[in-house]
Amino acid sequence: MASPGREGEHPSVTLFRQYLRIRTVQPEPDYGAAVAFLEERARQLGLGCQKVEVSRAPCGERTWAWAPRPALNFPPGPPQVAPGRVVTVLTWPGTNPKLSSLLLNSHTDVVPVSKEYWSHDPFEAFKDAEGYIYARGAQDMKCVGIQYLEAVRRLKAEGHHFPRTIHMTFVPDEEIGGHKGMELFVQRPEFKALKAGFALDEGLANPTDAFTVFYSERSPWWVRVTSTGKPGHGSRFIEDTAAEKLHKVVGSVLAFREKERQRLQANPHLKLGAVTSVNLTKLEGGMAYNVVPATMSASFDFRVAPDVDLKAFEEQLRGWCQAAGQGVTFEFVQKWTEPRVTSTDDSDPWWAAFSGVCKDMRLTLEQEIFPAATDSRYLRAVGVPALGFSPMNRTPVLLHGHDERLHEAVFLRGIDIYTRLLPALASVPALPSDS
Repeated sequence: MASPGREGEHPSVTLFRQYLRIRTVQPEPDYGAAVAFLEERARQLGLGCQKVEVSRAPCGERTWAWAPRPALNFPPGPPQVAPGRVVTVLTWPGTNPKLSSLLLNSHTDVVPVSKEYWSHDPFEAFKDAEGYIYARGAQDMKCVGIQYLEAVRRLKAEGHHFPRTIHMTFVPDEEIGGHKGMELFVQRPEFKALKAGFALDEGLANPTDAFTVFYSERSPWWVRVTSTGKPGHGSRFIEDTAAEKLHKVVGSVLAFREKERQRLQANPHLKLGAVTSVNLTKLEGGMAYNVVPATMSASFDFRVAPDVDLKAFEEQLRGWCQAAGQGVTFEFVQKWTEPRVTSTDDSDPWWAAFSGVCKDMRLTLEQEIFPAATDSRYLRAVGVPALGFSPMNRTPVLLHGHDERLHEAVFLRGIDIYTRLLPALASVPALPSDS
């Protein structure tokens, strides 16, 4: 077994493991330690560092149609601060401040762990004899944050300067929806001052030789269906019960799920992000075994493909409830209604720069729609084209799983890739949108 020490280790790997040991784990992430770590990186690299405590926009200024239900009603007056939620922005100024900037985004928080299922302490950043680094966040997505920093370090050390400013944003709370992170940040004047013209954000590992790049993502719709009916004693055949009507809705939803599953399986060219998925995630109701409940509910996690007509899909939901009988309603816990697609056409200057580097480096790209949700959706919704890209090929997808890990060679190769990507993207010639 390899020790977690630093002897003979590449300094970029040592820095990566140091970042992994910061316990920014939900639901109580140590964001203070992460911010301090990033401030020190900025000092060492000679970068500007801005800390933005995100706050909620006043009532009437929101730009999206969904949020967790407790956050829907904002009080009038000054913005409310989201305590302890800081976006850290590290800036490498470009030579032409009139141009829009390149934004490199990553989130600092990670999901919880079940330590008993891990081979090593998930916050030790243990590296085994083969070079695999075990830690929560190894793939999602502390690797990318350090790869940005180390690519910038290398480019600055080589004396490079580029026309476009490069901003690295380290945001909180992505793993719980970004509602007190990027969703708020893009509404603030500090974000607008960044003049972001194009962004890179997180992607996924790819177990093959190829690298996956994501140009859009599905819309998360969390739906709670509530059914009301006649209550009574559990020994009787009661008509028009809440359970009977809820069963009809569940049947309709699961039939739709099976149809989409078969459509995905029947077409080898389709990926998961191109179809709409749904899972029944919660069933609630009842107070005792011998009491027929008057109310029951079912909760569903829909991930709606970006080419779906959202108004028509909502009408389909309403139709399923109406067909089940009277007293069946639905409500949204989350409802994203701003799907956007980033251009991957060769005529697009940003895509041409990105894909051109990959071609030069002989990297095979697989273009996909991200199957879940990332902070890219907030960037795209305010007009910033974004690609999801985590340079991890020949790597199993282990984010959110037990024994999340990344090989140090794959991590270091990612720095090489960003060291080529950043000059190309930060040197994209002036565009009409820059004026």
